[in-house]
Amino acid sequence: MDIAGRFPLPSHARRPGLAARLALGALLGGVLGNVGPPGLAAGLALAWLACLAAGRYRLALTLGVVALAAVQVLLARGAILPEGLSRADLAVQARVLAVSDDDAVTRLRLAVDDCRPLASPRPACDGLARVRVSWYDAPPLAVDDVWRLTLRLRPPVGFANPDAFDYGAWLWREGIGATGYVRDAPAPERLVAGGAGLRQQALGFLDGHVADPLGRRWLAALTLGASQRLDDADWELLNATGTTHIMVISGLHVGLIATLVLWLARAAARLLTPGRWRMAVWPWWCAGAAAIGYAGLAGLQPPAMRAMIMTLVGLWVASGRHAPGPWQGWWLALALVVLADPLALWRPGLWLSFVAVGLLILIWQGRDRPRGPRGWLVALLRTQALLAPLMAAAVLVAFDRLAPAAPLVNLIAVPLVGSLLVPAGLTGWALAWWPSLAALCWQGFSAAAHLVHAGLERVMQWVPLWHPPGWEAWPVALALVALTALWALPGVARTLRWIGSLSLLMMVSTLAPSGIAPGVLRVRVHDVGQGQLLELRTAHHRLLYDTGPRFGSGFMPLTTLWPAGQRFDAVIVSHSDRDHAGGIPALEQDHRVARWYAPGVTPLGVEVQPCRAGRHWRWDGVDFRFLWPRGDPAGFDDNDRSCVLLAQTAGQRLLVSGDASATVEAQLADALPGPVNVLVAGHHGSLSSSSPPWVTATRPHHVVFSAGRDNPHHHPRDAVVRRYRQAGSCLWNTALDGAVTFWLGGSHDPEVSAQRPPVGWRESVEGRCHTVESPH
Repeated sequence: MDIAGRFPLPSHARRPGLAARLALGALLGGVLGNVGPPGLAAGLALAWLACLAAGRYRLALTLGVVALAAVQVLLARGAILPEGLSRADLAVQARVLAVSDDDAVTRLRLAVDDCRPLASPRPACDGLARVRVSWYDAPPLAVDDVWRLTLRLRPPVGFANPDAFDYGAWLWREGIGATGYVRDAPAPERLVAGGAGLRQQALGFLDGHVADPLGRRWLAALTLGASQRLDDADWELLNATGTTHIMVISGLHVGLIATLVLWLARAAARLLTPGRWRMAVWPWWCAGAAAIGYAGLAGLQPPAMRAMIMTLVGLWVASGRHAPGPWQGWWLALALVVLADPLALWRPGLWLSFVAVGLLILIWQGRDRPRGPRGWLVALLRTQALLAPLMAAAVLVAFDRLAPAAPLVNLIAVPLVGSLLVPAGLTGWALAWWPSLAALCWQGFSAAAHLVHAGLERVMQWVPLWHPPGWEAWPVALALVALTALWALPGVARTLRWIGSLSLLMMVSTLAPSGIAPGVLRVRVHDVGQGQLLELRTAHHRLLYDTGPRFGSGFMPLTTLWPAGQRFDAVIVSHSDRDHAGGIPALEQDHRVARWYAPGVTPLGVEVQPCRAGRHWRWDGVDFRFLWPRGDPAGFDDNDRSCVLLAQTAGQRLLVSGDASATVEAQLADALPGPVNVLVAGHHGSLSSSSPPWVTATRPHHVVFSAGRDNPHHHPRDAVVRRYRQAGSCLWNTALDGAVTFWLGGSHDPEVSAQRPPVGWRESVEGRCHTVESPH
């Protein structure tokens, strides 16, 4: 079938125009800047000069765009804290960009004006641009304050676990070059008090004139882009119903403002110049100015800036005066957004926005404008039906979640928010000079907000958010993309659409995980910082050894590993230290645990069965046995009470000893049945464990250090690393490798994979073994 013949495209859509070349150049520049090949800047400069010499000015312009995007990304890469300054005290002069309070902790985002290490010799830190820090017991702070602070920082790296939120990647795309905290000494000093900007004044005005908490939060988010005012319950509700996009400043809201101003300005032009109002240019300029002003009031954060640029290009296209076609406008908006903020390439919001707009262009290009209420209703239903699968796929890939009720909810929520909440909120701002009238508008806003909130809560109860397992996310996402293509692309026969849709539905409904064979044990040492958490899986059972740490702020890394509702057949808490038992509250609250094991001396807040030497069980052909403690552990110190677990299958062994010291190791050495295939190093690689006799007795093939990056305890210690290296062990460290996964029970040596594959200096002539060094 000749689709091009049946659906002829305009001439500007048949060949890539300048806008498309600029957009592709910006995308290429961003990727090249991130990869950073040697000689990139010099090569681009030479190519640009060659194009100018040859008179290829369009190509020179494209190369200039490539260079501009690449240089900005290279500068962002250079604005990361050098490794040599990790946990060093730095004297910093910085301006406050954002403030948020979390109980006793204040979170700050700072723009660094000056930075120098307090100790020498140390690397320079003058390239540092933005940091995110915590300040305990902070004084009152305001945006645009300038402070002289002493900071202790770390490079922007987060935990690395399969199918979990990548905090390090989020820091990168936000342009944050380091994280850390404010030191009390030398004492912080405020140099300049930040004046309350227009946005801060507006938020203060809201606080004084809107009593309803929900209405105040939603009004701040919808009209001022202050999404930080939303609480955790708000975000949970919006995520579960797929309506997050309606509660932040987006193209919808900026477009509404621009459209409203355009209508008003054209109405004024019709009154002032009845014969020439259609040709008036100034209404379009007024609409553009309104879009810019509204985005500026919202703080010109990346989502607002992206919406502003897309709206301005949309106004240009809609004006019809020497404007590009829809696709050229789409490419031009993409080029401008990426050039204005190249790090947006790594933000899911960019692709969600442009994919949605691109699909709208595709499904409406060449179609007549709807007529009458029925025509507009059919158009709305058709648009939402075609958008829903593609947006669901994008959200599934970007955020590992899917809101099944989102298509139906958005059919009601989007028009309701766009035609009722946003106008009511903005009308209140327009009447802010008359507080009583503004309050009346905002009371209506609050009433409507409570109505929407109640409806979303009911939907969340009926159809909860779906967190698919990692193996299922990509097949479902690809099926949703294919479904969209079947119904959105022109020229596809109706019969083929229905057959394809039914086939995709059958394929998704019959998906099944590959599973674990009987007799096989999967061991995953999770990256939880300075703590320990292992997940052991057999064909039909699941066990946790330790629950990870609980930090001073109350954060538990365990909460980031799985969605709520998981079932564990057993959880072993090796001992009561907070870096091993800190995640117990999260397990109790969000998951189901059939059985708890612990030494039984220190109360843990859950009913436990004592782990004692000799206790054993068998799951799916895999044997589990406690080797320690023997007798009553009350006479030992807390570390030496640790539950020591041995798991073995098909002659392959895993040994985990918690924080047991060399004293316990000496008593266990003769009881081991043979060499160990996988050993989790005792006490995170400290000198109190991993004694030379223990290394000799275990003769481990693989050793894993569960330690935090740049931890203050210097784990793993140099001497411990050398002992295992000399024994010929393969060494792994969660601080460097992220989560490490082993498969035991096959016919060959255990298979191993790391969440962060070894690169650069960690590669070794000895293969993937011996790539770990003590970072201290």
